[in-house]
Amino acid sequence: MSERTSKNPGIADYVVARRKHKDCFLDEIDRLIDWKPLERLLRKKLQRVVNAVGNPAYPPLPMFKILLLQRWYNLSDVAAEESLYDRLSCVRFVGLSLDHDEVPDSSTICRFRQSLLEKNVLKRLLDKLNYQLKRRGLLVREGATVDASVVSSSRRPSIRSKAVCGRR
Repeated sequence: MSERTSKNPGIADYVVARRKHKDCFLDEIDRLIDWKPLERLLRKKLQRVVNAVGNPAYPPLPMFKILLLQRWYNLSDVAAEESLYDRLSCVRFVGLSLDHDEVPDSSTICRFRQSLLEKNVLKRLLDKLNYQLKRRGLLVREGATVDASVVSSSRRPSIRSKAVCGRR
């Protein structure tokens, strides 16, 4: 399986990591979620290969995290790509290196989402993510960038409540 991989962190990553910042929504979610089961499912179901011009595939977990950014912040494919160029919190959440990694373009993001849908993997991933959040008594409100937040929810949410990620 050919895949783009993050090299060791570069100097820019080191400088940004040392910079004091207030934990944001994405930092909190990244700490709360056990990404290993999601990554195992992604690697099991997706065969990632080089593209038509020979570029290796992006790792599936960062690509899935981009889809989560889109859902939580109501971003188009183009806006998600722009956010990965502009916002350090998005870069940190997805796990890209500021020095080494290329940002997936909007068409790559779209093709990744389509491959998850075609293989019926997206719903399973979102269910696993929602289960983890529900177990912790949390839900994620989607919306504009300024109001995405993690909030406590009742231990027994109503059956009619909307899914955290993905509409039912």
